[in-house]
Amino acid sequence: MSGTQSHFILEVHDLKVSYGGIHALKGINLNIAKGELVALIGSNGAGKTTALKALAGLLHGTAGKIHYDGRSLHHVPTHQRVTAGLALVPEGRGIFARLSVAENLQMGAYIRKDEKQISADLERMYTLFPRLAERRTQLAGTLSGGEQQMVAIARALMSRPKLLMLDEPSMGLAPMMVAKIFETIREISAQGVSILLVEQNAKLALESAQRGYVLESGSITLSGDAKELLGSDAVQQAYLGA
Repeated sequence: MSGTQSHFILEVHDLKVSYGGIHALKGINLNIAKGELVALIGSNGAGKTTALKALAGLLHGTAGKIHYDGRSLHHVPTHQRVTAGLALVPEGRGIFARLSVAENLQMGAYIRKDEKQISADLERMYTLFPRLAERRTQLAGTLSGGEQQMVAIARALMSRPKLLMLDEPSMGLAPMMVAKIFETIREISAQGVSILLVEQNAKLALESAQRGYVLESGSITLSGDAKELLGSDAVQQAYLGA
């Protein structure tokens, strides 16, 4: 894994993914600058989750290139991507229901050996998510959906990612909890973590992001400044019900 330095933490060029004869991604290009929050929006089945899984190494691209932090991710397995600072919070959260909140967060740090720093980061998570501090000994499976989403995000942050990928963080949550989660996402972004946000709620995603991409049937059809996308007729009609 070697390469030149770039101000982009992620560069995706002509990425194609097919499975079972379906072309899920038809050659997408996207990039994320260091410290940037980028939204990827699109309707159900557009290929958003496929894109995140390919970036995380859970699916293999059939063509194209992914460069992360100046290095090619070709043939780099998922666990090595995590070690390099690429973390995914999957749709449906994927928490360990039978472990406590604290144990879930510690699982996020499994690649690390720096015990002192891990303890400090645990405390940082409890400051970022006060609700989890109150519930630290509780089994994660007994938490509300919003609290489970907090566990999933905090667990990913425990790996100290440079790039955090979030798949539908607002899904199935009450409006008040959605507002809380997004407030936290903006706070994480302000701390310098690059974020790729896949989100059904296009308005909320574009209001939070600096830039956005629109994915339709496996192809990127629009991209640009998030506020401009929010104001564009195409986005308003397709995703904002205008």
